[in-house]
Amino acid sequence: VFPSLAQAQASVANEVYQELGQPSIFLFCPTEYCSSLCSPSPSQSCYLQTIGQELLPGIGVIWTGPKVVSQELSAVLLEEVEAVLRRCPVIWDNLYANDYDCRRVFLGPYMGRAPGLMSRLHGLLLNPNCELQANFIPIHTLGTWFQSELGSCAHPDHAGTPEVAALGDSQAAQDESYSPQEALELALRDWVAEINQQALEPGR
Repeated sequence: VFPSLAQAQASVANEVYQELGQPSIFLFCPTEYCSSLCSPSPSQSCYLQTIGQELLPGIGVIWTGPKVVSQELSAVLLEEVEAVLRRCPVIWDNLYANDYDCRRVFLGPYMGRAPGLMSRLHGLLLNPNCELQANFIPIHTLGTWFQSELGSCAHPDHAGTPEVAALGDSQAAQDESYSPQEALELALRDWVAEINQQALEPGR
């Protein structure tokens, strides 16, 4: 029925999206969801070119970066992906994922993501450790990074808008540069406080 896998996937995704009333959040994960899976590159992939052309513009497309688990995400790469998909991608961030090797647990700060990245994204999903309690630092430092990104968006030309006024109340917004080490120390401090609070609860 379809001349290619990409056209089949786009057709089915479009039908489901329309049947559901075009919801505000509808995500599509392509077969080529990172640069290492693209042939020969994201910008020259016939598959991604077709997805970008055929998929309705309201559908978000998931992307993990250069690899399935990407140590770094750059603005240059996202520009390339945005151009071929004809939309900003939704990053499915596997930085902390350990479902492929549960002997490993990742407790470091959120890092390796270029400053100003948020303006290139339609959204960001964090794939966490399989162990619930091990995700305090990943999620906490992600929040600090996100606040820093919001602060960097507060350009002086936009002064006086409600969004910028709200950001002015945030310490993270005042200091626009994100420091993974400072984010880690902040997360550790809050985690210790959380552990101590739980230890005082009856039955603990």
